[in-house]
Amino acid sequence: MTTWSATYTASDRDRRSWLGRAEDWLDERGRWAWIAAMVAGFILFWPVGLALLAYMIWSKKMFSHGCGWGRRDGNGHHHRMHAQARAMRSSGNSAFDAYKADTIERLVREQEEFEAFLARLRASKDKAEFDQYLDERARAARETQGDADGTAGRDDDRAAGPGRY
Repeated sequence: MTTWSATYTASDRDRRSWLGRAEDWLDERGRWAWIAAMVAGFILFWPVGLALLAYMIWSKKMFSHGCGWGRRDGNGHHHRMHAQARAMRSSGNSAFDAYKADTIERLVREQEEFEAFLARLRASKDKAEFDQYLDERARAARETQGDADGTAGRDDDRAAGPGRY
């Protein structure tokens, strides 16, 4: 698990501008909150509604899962933070919570093992490709050396028949 979810606190949210806090507030409530804000913006002052519509289209909040998942950076940290917070929330049933914690630990361990397997697979593939490159280079060097010695073409001349000499 990452420590990102533990470090993002309410004080971090308070440091954001009022626009950022408003965006977070709307994101927590989902797409319909954004649509309601846009309609209210059109009713109160049409440029505000138009600006909200443009922002929703530009940020892909209108046509994707963007507004239901909160603000994300390029790596999806905020999305993972919300997912982890939901996953770690207690259900009230201690047996289920223990089962859930064990399952999450097992899945994390399996994911790490799979990622390690993929890394080994990539490394072995890279090694095989590099060995093939070295073999081809050595073969080309032998052929070039044979041409310089004058021995490379003799087999071809003999195969052509006795009238060739």
